[in-house]
Amino acid sequence: MQETTKTKNRFRLAAREFRTLSSLAGASMMTALNVVLSFFTLRLSELLKVGFSFLAVAATGFLYGPLLGAAAGGVGDIIKYLIHPDGPYFIGFTFNACLSGFLYGLYLYKKPVKLWRAVCAKLTVSLVINLVLNPLFLSILYGKAFVLISTVRLTKQLVMFPVDTALLYGMLRLLERVRVRQAGGPFSR
Repeated sequence: MQETTKTKNRFRLAAREFRTLSSLAGASMMTALNVVLSFFTLRLSELLKVGFSFLAVAATGFLYGPLLGAAAGGVGDIIKYLIHPDGPYFIGFTFNACLSGFLYGLYLYKKPVKLWRAVCAKLTVSLVINLVLNPLFLSILYGKAFVLISTVRLTKQLVMFPVDTALLYGMLRLLERVRVRQAGGPFSR
C-alpha cells in the first residue's frame, strides 16, 4: 500500500514538471542534445546503428520524470527525422523513443543513483525496445525476417550493453553531483 502511494506521488511530481518553466527549458535542452548526438551515430548497415543519443533521453527521464522524458523522447525523434530523414518515417520508432524516455524516468526519477538501477533501466530498454520492438518495426518496414534482424541486434546489444550501461551510470553520477551542488546554492562544495 505504501509503495503504491509513493508511485502515485512520483507520477504527480512528474506531471508537475510540465508546469515548471525551468523543467521545460531543461527538457528542451536535453532534446536538442539528443538531436545533436544523433549526428554522431555510426551507421553499420540499413538495420544496425550505434549511437549515444540515448544518454540525453535518459538524462531527461532522470531529471524530469517519465512523462516529460517520454514527451522529450518523442519530440526528439520527430526533430531528428525532419532534420535528417533516415529512411521512411514510421510512427513505431517515435513510440519507441517515447517509451524509452518513459522507462528511463520510471527507473531513475527521484531515486538515488545506484549501479543496479542503471543496469535495470538499460536492460529493460535494451530488451523491450532494442530487441523486440525495433526489430518488429524494421521487419514490418523493410520486409526482412524478424529472427534475422533480432539476431544481428542481439549481437550488437551484447557488445554495447556494458559500454552503454557504464556511460549511463557515469552520466547519472555526474548529474547527481551537479544536482546536489545546486541544491546547496552557488557556493556549496
